[in-house]
Amino acid sequence: MEIGKLTETLLAQYKCEYSRGRPFIIGIDGLGGSGKTTLACKLKRELIAASYETVILHIDDYIVEREKRYQTGNAEWYEYYYLQWDVELIQGELFRKLNRNNSPITLPFYDHSINAIRNKNVNIPSNAIIIIEGVFLLRKEWRSFFDFSVFLECSHELRSKRVLGRDVYLGAYQTRMEKYQKRYWLAEDYYLNKENPIENADYIYRIVEKTDVQ
Repeated sequence: MEIGKLTETLLAQYKCEYSRGRPFIIGIDGLGGSGKTTLACKLKRELIAASYETVILHIDDYIVEREKRYQTGNAEWYEYYYLQWDVELIQGELFRKLNRNNSPITLPFYDHSINAIRNKNVNIPSNAIIIIEGVFLLRKEWRSFFDFSVFLECSHELRSKRVLGRDVYLGAYQTRMEKYQKRYWLAEDYYLNKENPIENADYIYRIVEKTDVQ
């Protein structure tokens, strides 16, 4: 399975090149519905089985409050790409501190139930492998902090089938379609054109409908 090939590739790089005395940072990037979270969990199991302490962080845990990313007067795609996260704060509080082996790290977790940020301390062992998964990870502000990066390449048709069937919280099917057309897919197209994550990733994990990533 390709998960085995991915694990072998990143551990080869880890063993040959890594000796910095801080966490080894892996980024799993991909567009909506490509299977990032599932792949991160599978990779964590592979690494733990190989006796590597591994922690997963989800970039969607650190989005900003709703009023800062909706109905701001900007186009919806712009709100999603530029306003969904405080890019500079995450750069400083997560990526720079991981890079400097600062622990605990204080991270701004978004609480959906009350639309508020709760700061939480996260202890990161200096010898751990950290998997960070989420969309837009290889934007220029963040990509240099990854020791190894993966981009999930998945067809628009398969991703659409997944997200439109999954995201029922957005409303009826047509409402979901309109939201993806105006907000998510335009932002993803912009990201692909602006940052070219496929060229910038260390490893391309290709997804097909019968893959082990669901």
